[in-house]
Amino acid sequence: MDKKNILIIEDELGVQITLEDRLTSEGYNVEISGDGLAGEKIAMKNEHDVILLDVMLPGKDGFSICNDLRKAGIVTPILMLTARNTTIDTVMGLRGGADDYLAKPFDMQVLLARIEALLRRTQVVSSEEDDGPKIITFSDYELDRESGSLNKNGEAVELNAQEYKLLEYLALNKGKIVSRNKILDDVWGYENEVTTRTVDVHVAKLRQRIGESDNPKHIITYRGRGYKFVM
Repeated sequence: MDKKNILIIEDELGVQITLEDRLTSEGYNVEISGDGLAGEKIAMKNEHDVILLDVMLPGKDGFSICNDLRKAGIVTPILMLTARNTTIDTVMGLRGGADDYLAKPFDMQVLLARIEALLRRTQVVSSEEDDGPKIITFSDYELDRESGSLNKNGEAVELNAQEYKLLEYLALNKGKIVSRNKILDDVWGYENEVTTRTVDVHVAKLRQRIGESDNPKHIITYRGRGYKFVM
């Protein structure tokens, strides 16, 4: 199996060394940038499998980098790292297009598990995911599972990799109420040591993408139970 490439955008030398040593020992190719602007330029090349992105950086902060990468069409999974462990920071990161969020100091085994989960989501589609229609239509939208895109009346709708994965999962489970815990397990790919708030943030962003923030028509909330996709 080819080695996976990880870009680390982090300015703390000690964290750089620790991450590089461990990830290299785990078989990853590692590239490091200690500056926000320089790191963004490297990330724009889209040659990495995962990006570890610190929030507080010289040159340009992580939130802005993440947002600009997504606007540029870069869908590489982004795991944000920060010393600021607050709900608002988590929400800002996820709404800006990050796929996951980990507060410092973190357990290295947890970080490795998160990276592996991100990689699993971007690998070859499993046989289970191959089941079902290649094209899923709802209202004016068309979800093309072969190209991994969402279109509205022929025009592309901007989705990051995690938003697409979540929408595909909900659509393939149309008519079923799916719990937040199950969504975390099936879509994020790891157990629930992370808060189910992650799911809520992504659902809210997804609703915004398909124009139903105020009056959900397709992604319906069932309080205390989860979400259901309605065609």
